[in-house]
Amino acid sequence: MQRLDLDFRRERAASPWVGRIVLAVALVFAADVAVSFHQGRETASRLKEEMAKAHPRTAPQRKVSAEEIAAVRDTVERIGLPWERLFRAVESAAGGEVALTGLEPDTKAGTVLVSGESKDYLAALTYVLALRRDEALAKVQLVRHEAKADDPQGPVSFTISAAWSEVRK
Repeated sequence: MQRLDLDFRRERAASPWVGRIVLAVALVFAADVAVSFHQGRETASRLKEEMAKAHPRTAPQRKVSAEEIAAVRDTVERIGLPWERLFRAVESAAGGEVALTGLEPDTKAGTVLVSGESKDYLAALTYVLALRRDEALAKVQLVRHEAKADDPQGPVSFTISAAWSEVRK
């Protein structure tokens, strides 16, 4: 076999043109990117100006009627009422012998109508008395009651009117 003679320390002179060509290509590429970026910014600003002229940013003004304003005010007032206390008073007084079927508050008059059914007339009266003891309601009165004749168990449907004392506070 023939002997292989390797010289790792030998220095070759690098061609001066390779580095200069790579530098020139990099400079041309950087200049092209800069020109493209500048053109893109100009195009974007021109398009923004055209969009602003074509579509004004102000929303069309719509006249709001007095009824709509009153409805919004009424809704905001109703949301701000102490509903939790009213529900707690009405439900806690019900017990097991009364089933509530409706609750109709009148915020303007400060009253509430409570509708329900009970096992008998005595249970409805007991419910009225329990509502009178609660501080959230005042002037609690049994407005209507009706025994259902077609049902053999004889349930009583009733309506109670009460002043909702916290509506005006």
